[in-house]
Amino acid sequence: MGSSYRTEDNGKISDLPQLHRYITGHNAEGKAIVHSQNDFEWKSYAEGELAFSVAYTTSEFPVNLNKDADVAEHTRVLESGNLGLVNPSGTVFRCVDFAPGYACGMHRTQSLDYGIVLEGEVDMVLDSGEVHPMKRGDVAIQRATQHQWVNKSKTEWARMMFVLQDCQPLVVDGQEYKEDLGTNSGLPPSGN
Repeated sequence: MGSSYRTEDNGKISDLPQLHRYITGHNAEGKAIVHSQNDFEWKSYAEGELAFSVAYTTSEFPVNLNKDADVAEHTRVLESGNLGLVNPSGTVFRCVDFAPGYACGMHRTQSLDYGIVLEGEVDMVLDSGEVHPMKRGDVAIQRATQHQWVNKSKTEWARMMFVLQDCQPLVVDGQEYKEDLGTNSGLPPSGN
């Protein structure tokens, strides 16, 4: 079965608790089991002020769970090294840690995103100039909008969990809006 339980920080850079992932499946009798489990693996960006951990991805909808096809595809996507913020035709389940005072660049993904604040307080800044303070438990539904996340604290890390789903191209008043990663993402384009 899965890897060892809570053995190391796996690249975690924040002082927030390490997170653990359980992937379920079925045994030969059709009973639910834990297919695998492991601590989140983290990748640092923005000179150590931002960390991502991709907990899971899918590459089609509806997802094929038969013979662990989704698990194999998730592994393939991660090993490719080409995952942008969005997985074309699929989903990305990602945790993000923001250093004290960190503000990511203004950006847009071609996706429908659910963002939940797990730790700290984060400002959601929109390109219209709107600023919306979010606290633990607050949820943002990002609908391919130009936005930025700002950790309001000067001393504490903040954490958000995101589910990003590919979407059809966004057209507003005849103008198509595409992915815009801004100037400081360090990520490959999503390709959707």
